[in-house]
Amino acid sequence: MTENFIKGMDVSTLIEEEECGARYYDNGKEGDLLDILKSYGTNYVRLRLWNDPYDENGNPYGAGTNDIDKTIELSKRAKAHDMGILLDLHYSDFWADPGKQVIPKAWKGMNVKELEEAVYEFTLETMKRLHEEGVPPTMVQVGNELTNGLLWPYGLKPNFDEIALFINAGIRAVKAIDKEVPIMIHLDNGGLNEMYVEWFDNFVKRGEAFDIIGLSYYPFWHGTLDELSFNMQDMAKRYGKKIVVAEVSMGFSMEDYRSYEGGNDKELKGMATRPDLLEKLTYPMTKQGQADFMLDVMNRIKAVDGGLGFFYWEPGWIPVPGCGWATEAALEFTGEKGPGGNEWANQALFDYDGNTLPALSAIRDF
Repeated sequence: MTENFIKGMDVSTLIEEEECGARYYDNGKEGDLLDILKSYGTNYVRLRLWNDPYDENGNPYGAGTNDIDKTIELSKRAKAHDMGILLDLHYSDFWADPGKQVIPKAWKGMNVKELEEAVYEFTLETMKRLHEEGVPPTMVQVGNELTNGLLWPYGLKPNFDEIALFINAGIRAVKAIDKEVPIMIHLDNGGLNEMYVEWFDNFVKRGEAFDIIGLSYYPFWHGTLDELSFNMQDMAKRYGKKIVVAEVSMGFSMEDYRSYEGGNDKELKGMATRPDLLEKLTYPMTKQGQADFMLDVMNRIKAVDGGLGFFYWEPGWIPVPGCGWATEAALEFTGEKGPGGNEWANQALFDYDGNTLPALSAIRDF
């Protein structure tokens, strides 16, 4: 399935970062992000695809505004670097995760059968387009963090019949274009074995064949590293699947970065300011702590029979004005509160000024 240990990076925001003025440096020398990542051992990229990340007036939702054209452009850049491509199909117009799986605008009002057909046709057309453009994906992820299902309310857990119906439609469409491409099914909370067993027990009874179980693992949310190891080992043995940590990251700083975003009034959020989350970390949120964490994670994946590798989530999402997790149009669409600035900059593999961090050397040398 893969000859080399996957050292992957999710670079879905890259085009938008560059347009907003992000610059990347290695040992003081400015370079293209993919050039730099390649020099540190990156051999795969992960690219999310949203159905229609624009409002009715064409205003972009941000966070990469990952439509098919941007996916093609980034795929071509990755292919030019001889990198594999993991296509991450969200089946939504914006973020899809365990807290939200919103039916795309164009599919509103459809019943279950119509949604099944819509998933199939969208996936089929996406695969056709990528093949026509000369950038067929090397691996395909059908759905994103499907812990609580997809296309709510119909595919909301525990509606496993509908969940499987939608996922199966995506798998069949992928295979209609490329019978050999590996299929991943991806959940979050990589340390929670009980949830994984329940989910996959239900899916394998109803589901089409797939190849890889993908896990998200963020140490401030998803359990201990030992729990991650146990779950990876159990998933590989229990279901006979390959294992990929499809999303992982670790902080390198607790320093505020508002000034880098143009001095807005949004403070650094999440794990950097909540003691209850920081207490869960095995490694400190320092540059060396980030590097040590990644070395530990890679060793744990390697120890799994069938452990293929990892994808670091958004290593290049550094703080620059105008490149956040949601635009005003997106906030109106989701109903969430803003401002939608960068809430990930202290998790990147580059510091706030765009300089490479020691974790990249740990990845290269593994």
